[in-house]
Amino acid sequence: MREEEKINPGHTKVRNLLRIAGPVVLGLGVVFMVIGFGSCVSAVMSRMAEPPRYFWCAFVGMPLVFVGVVMTNIGYFGALARYMAGETAPVSKDTFNYMADGTKEGIRDITGAIKDGISGDFVSCPYCKESNDSDAKFCNECGKTISSAKSCTNCNTENDLKARFCDGCGEKLAKTSG
Repeated sequence: MREEEKINPGHTKVRNLLRIAGPVVLGLGVVFMVIGFGSCVSAVMSRMAEPPRYFWCAFVGMPLVFVGVVMTNIGYFGALARYMAGETAPVSKDTFNYMADGTKEGIRDITGAIKDGISGDFVSCPYCKESNDSDAKFCNECGKTISSAKSCTNCNTENDLKARFCDGCGEKLAKTSG
């Protein structure tokens, strides 16, 4: 569907009227201003032999120029807006993609910090399950050593406390208990 077909036919008529009437009113205003200011300049050049006769035309011309400019702007506003969107949308898209590529690591850091904040900087005691600060060496509740890893009895590989099987050899790990 063409852009013109999306517009209400009444709007098309008004827009076309503004596109014609705006420049006409603008031109008429310019003519009045030239006559008015020309009358003033000719009176000054003739050493004020008589006062300017058509200076009032300048005061009629100024509002006509303003109205003509406004009508013309309104008549062409849609075309101008479509042009501006066509020019700025690709630049905005490229800028967004560039910024997104450049901030991936920062966003990962922020989401990691949020995740840590939500889960807390705590570690559970493998023996009594008490929550302790992540940097604690001994449990606040039972006093036993808090380890963040458990060793495999088969290959001595250090594994996460929650691991059920060894990362090194695949052997089933003993459950941590108190």
